[in-house]
Amino acid sequence: MAAMAAGDEHAASEVLRGLARHLNCLNEDNKATRKRALELIKRETVDKGLCSSVLQEVFSALLKPLLKCLSDPMERCRETAITTVTEFIRCVPRPEESLPYLMPCLAQRLGEKEILEPAEELRLSAVELLTLTVEVCGTHSAPYLNDMINILQRTVVDPFPDVKRESCKCTMSLAKSLPEHFHMQAESLVKPLMQTIAHQHSRVRVSVIEATGAVIQHGTGKNVDDVLSHLAQRLFDDSPQVRKAVTVIVGNWLLHMRDRYSYFHKLIPLLLSSITDEIPEIRLLAADLWKHVGAQWEKENEEDIKDKMDFLLTPPSFYPQGVERPGLGCRELVVRNLGRLVPAISHDVTDWLVPTRVRTSQLLAVLLLHAEDHSTQHLQPLLATFYRACTDTEGDVVTNSLSAAKLLGTFVPPDVFLKLMLDHVTTPCSSSHPWAPLMVLVAVLGGCPRPLLKPHLKQITNTLAQPDVCQEYQQVMYLEQLLACVDVLLRQCESDCGPVSLQLLQVLVTVQSLSTEPHVSEKAMESVHLLCKVQGLHSVMELFRQHMGHLLDWLSASVNTWSSYSPQRLQLHVIVTQSGPVIGEYLGQLMPLLRSCLQPDRDTEMRMSIFTMLAKLLLDAANTLDSQGHFHDESERFLCDILLPNLVWQAGRTAAAVRTSALSCLLALLHGGAITPGQLLCLEEKLLPLVLSALDEDSQMGRLFACRSLSTILKLAGTSMHPEALNKIYPELVKRLDDSSEEVRSGALQALGLWLSSLTKDYNCDFYTAHLQLLFQQLLLHLDDPDDSVQGNVLEILKKGSTVHPALLKREVEAVRDKQRSSEYCDQLLQHISSLLTETSAE
Repeated sequence: MAAMAAGDEHAASEVLRGLARHLNCLNEDNKATRKRALELIKRETVDKGLCSSVLQEVFSALLKPLLKCLSDPMERCRETAITTVTEFIRCVPRPEESLPYLMPCLAQRLGEKEILEPAEELRLSAVELLTLTVEVCGTHSAPYLNDMINILQRTVVDPFPDVKRESCKCTMSLAKSLPEHFHMQAESLVKPLMQTIAHQHSRVRVSVIEATGAVIQHGTGKNVDDVLSHLAQRLFDDSPQVRKAVTVIVGNWLLHMRDRYSYFHKLIPLLLSSITDEIPEIRLLAADLWKHVGAQWEKENEEDIKDKMDFLLTPPSFYPQGVERPGLGCRELVVRNLGRLVPAISHDVTDWLVPTRVRTSQLLAVLLLHAEDHSTQHLQPLLATFYRACTDTEGDVVTNSLSAAKLLGTFVPPDVFLKLMLDHVTTPCSSSHPWAPLMVLVAVLGGCPRPLLKPHLKQITNTLAQPDVCQEYQQVMYLEQLLACVDVLLRQCESDCGPVSLQLLQVLVTVQSLSTEPHVSEKAMESVHLLCKVQGLHSVMELFRQHMGHLLDWLSASVNTWSSYSPQRLQLHVIVTQSGPVIGEYLGQLMPLLRSCLQPDRDTEMRMSIFTMLAKLLLDAANTLDSQGHFHDESERFLCDILLPNLVWQAGRTAAAVRTSALSCLLALLHGGAITPGQLLCLEEKLLPLVLSALDEDSQMGRLFACRSLSTILKLAGTSMHPEALNKIYPELVKRLDDSSEEVRSGALQALGLWLSSLTKDYNCDFYTAHLQLLFQQLLLHLDDPDDSVQGNVLEILKKGSTVHPALLKREVEAVRDKQRSSEYCDQLLQHISSLLTETSAE
């Protein structure tokens, strides 16, 4: 050995003797000379393949001159010097001997406030040299830790991305090589690392995250809070590799960090967020790390949980299908930290950044799956969180939140969540989003198993049917959520909904009455059909027959307070129009309700809308109000108690509009066949004056309805009317021949024709000659009307009148014949009368 050592010393001396001139050249002013000298030194030493012991001796002698060259003005000289030193460090057996000289030199070049090395490639080589030195010197580097940290503080924020990455690599090596010393200095690296964590290059971000993992892992643990927010932001990084790096280091912290128990509540959300990452590899990685974390916690706390082990390992009833239950340790970790996690979730779900809100809503579902029934004790803040989340403008946030809410329904007992949620439905916290509690209730009910939900159906449906709930808001979203509530109950409980069918129908009727959107009304009708289906009913009419009595009682209870703004009048419209013939079976309840709300002192707009509704029903009376043939028994009272009081003249446009709607109803009653000629004759004295008065209405429609009503009355009962009653009709109709509306004139002419047809043998033409004469004279005036169609109609009516008193008509025609502009009509009429008189004399 001594001989070998002596031989090495001799070899080293020979090498150094050969390098003496080159070493002298390093002090020359000429750049080329210094460069050539450095290249020759490198060639004669590290490139020559000398044995390590010889290199050690040579390195000891060359170190100081080489380090001096690191400050050479020529970049190529500095490059060769760094490369040579690096190779020496890599090859010599005792590299730590160079540390007293190497570290101060590197610290001077890289660790000052102003980095002296201008060339970025050389800064990279210098940091690589530092990394190598840490790796090969190990614990021998400890005395120089401060210098190394100073260097890394500067190089981590270096403008050159590759220097940043190499600095991160060096940081990790340093943390692993000097764990006992590193923790004292680690804190000073946190700030530069966080300044670089959002760098534009994804590879730099990955390196920084990995270095951060090492710094925190081997540090004091005091800086976790300083890095968490930055790491949380990296979970939204566009680069999967960055998100994967965050997942790995958080998982490692949860497994290996000394003070991890203090940070479980902060680290668990980060790892669980990766379980819902869009990249399958990251999801699987996060899930695997989480399983290990849970298993390790379970093992470390075996004594603490052994008493409830059997209970905790038994899966709850009605566990979601197709979902793997998290391990015991994982569940316990979430449960024990849920009190701290829920407030953080509530805060982040309203963050101004959409990705944060989406990821938070995904995390919420993961946490509730772990918490199971333990979420009961956090129900109030959880519900408040759901109410806010479901009003989000981002669809994914709403969808994820409702999926999480469904888990509440699965794990929390219905009596617990209903106690809170039904109060929230009745009195929503937000006036701008009153539908939020309903939307969340739909999701929660959707997760609640049928056997658990059944005992609470009455409580739920009674709440939904309350006026404060189903009649208070007309927003489309609110009505849609009401429908969704009904739907989820019908689909979850099916035939169990039979006992609460009335309440569900009340809600569906109300939604239809308040909706102004066709798609909402269509959806409500689909739900009505579904309500029929779950009860085994074959039609909607059967459903209404089942509940019509209760529905009319429901409406009658508030009829004295109805106004044009009351939803009840719209509910009545839905009920009577959709029930078809069934309404005819309940006239005993319907008529008092109609009498009450159609009194002349009630709200005018309400009366108008109800009269319009009744007009439609009366036009098809046989299939609606008179389906059982009982409306005849009510028609007189309907006319006297409801229609006629509303035909009495009152001042004002609104009152006129009510009279017009009442006239439309009267016309429908007469046309629909729901009143007999005998009943009309009994009411003639009350009815005729009001209808005749209506001929003078300001409203064209009112006058037209009055003309048509008179025509129908004459058609039904004209031949049975007393002549005096008939004589009161024609003068009012004659006045309408000068009406501004062609439709009214036509209607008046039609009525006059029917009036003439109503004159029977009981009408004494000689006694009532004056009446007939006046009528003929007025009609002859209009035979000269500018409108050809009016002339034609008047001619036909006069021809009809010629059968009543031909002689009188002939005299009147002859009297005006020469005064008429269109005498041909008079000639036609005289010819018709002559032929009529000839036939009469022949008989």
